Amino acid sequence: MSAIYQLSATQLAQAIHSRQIRALEAIAACFEQIDRHNDRLKAMITLCRERAEAEAIQADAAIDRGEPVGVLHGVPFAVKDLTPTADVRTTFGSQIYRDYVPRQDELCVARLRSAGGILIGKTNTPEFGMGAHCTNTLYGPTANPYNPDRSSGGSSGGAAVAVSTGMSYLAQGTDMGGSCRTPASFCGVVGVRPSAGRIPRYRKPLLWDFLDTDGILARTVEDAALMLSVMAGADDRDPLSRGSAAWEMPDFSKSIPPVRVGFSASLGIAAIDSEVEAVFHQAMTQIAVHLPTKPAHPDCSMAIFAFEALRAATLLHKQKHHYEKYSQLLSESVRWNIERGIGISAADLLQAEAERDRLYLNFLRFFERYDVLATVAASVPPYLHTQPEILKINDTPLHTIIDYLMITYTISLTGLPAISIPCGWTTSGLPIGMQLVGKPGGEAALFQFAYFLQEVLGFHHRWI
Repeated sequence: MSAIYQLSATQLAQAIHSRQIRALEAIAACFEQIDRHNDRLKAMITLCRERAEAEAIQADAAIDRGEPVGVLHGVPFAVKDLTPTADVRTTFGSQIYRDYVPRQDELCVARLRSAGGILIGKTNTPEFGMGAHCTNTLYGPTANPYNPDRSSGGSSGGAAVAVSTGMSYLAQGTDMGGSCRTPASFCGVVGVRPSAGRIPRYRKPLLWDFLDTDGILARTVEDAALMLSVMAGADDRDPLSRGSAAWEMPDFSKSIPPVRVGFSASLGIAAIDSEVEAVFHQAMTQIAVHLPTKPAHPDCSMAIFAFEALRAATLLHKQKHHYEKYSQLLSESVRWNIERGIGISAADLLQAEAERDRLYLNFLRFFERYDVLATVAASVPPYLHTQPEILKINDTPLHTIIDYLMITYTISLTGLPAISIPCGWTTSGLPIGMQLVGKPGGEAALFQFAYFLQEVLGFHHRWI
């Protein structure tokens, strides 16, 4: 058997249920990995060691008594430090909240714990989730596990590193412009941004906003699906989740039906690093041996204006009180992001919404002819920590510091489900991810296809 920390979450849950492995052993395995790697990689900013051990003892006792247990019973998980956790410090990566301890879990965390999951700690994030590097003045930078001189990606970099190295079996992340998918690509794991409203979140400043959503980091496709099955399900306090039934696990034992794959590295708008593009096209060549593929993408030309305007206005609304009261404590990157929203007119905002509508309809027309859209999960490979921002790709200057996220933020605008899976490696041994986009509400089919790539083509995580 593999070392306990190398088991998938799915395997671990089954082993705990059958009493082959104790929950306390799984907790110990994670903390051994944390003790081995965290000082160097800085993935976990706050640990719950004593609490997790106590909950593991209780979990084992419940199994011994033959009590009914949840699907994640005894499985360790981590939570991004942007997400509130009851009685566990939540800093949002900011000096403003360095000692803040919430009284209540975010809904997705409460659901993970209700399913038997054991919170082992909080993962590092840039301040309020803004910035190219997963770092802040409290902790960091979070280093790439395959080359510590390189970035883990933002903003769920701590979550991706924790999962990649076995510090945790599963990790919750958040994703606005690519904050789960980019770190997943950089760290060789699976990253999921679900359909809008699939994971409800009612404690948010704008109830109808879906640019920012909870997401998932895992080592395998089936683990990501298992985690989503727990986090998903309607809650009327989030209007976007209405009509969203609890999402059920796909049957991975079944063969996938014929899948029509349209692919484009750049979606016609993004600058893509030449080595990333080469790895992507090699992966598509592998897929084409098994399934029909064709170069194709929707018209995405309106995405840049739409995302920049909507993101800027949304961030200003969410962060204005921090900007006005604590500006001197905010990082330069956070101030830049907030200030982008100053001066946006109502007409600009409504025009951005209209452009988002056009983009969504373009994707619907695309999915009349294709079942999956494949593109890259990050426009660049992991870059050096000494590089403050991504300002050019292939020697082509970018207009803003968020342009390197164009390949993922375009998908965020649509509210469609997307998953990043490892698809290859650079010549220097750094992982590259492929982003797969599905039809509205189509997570099940998307996971089935990703699982096929994982199992048949070997698109999966590699241990260091």
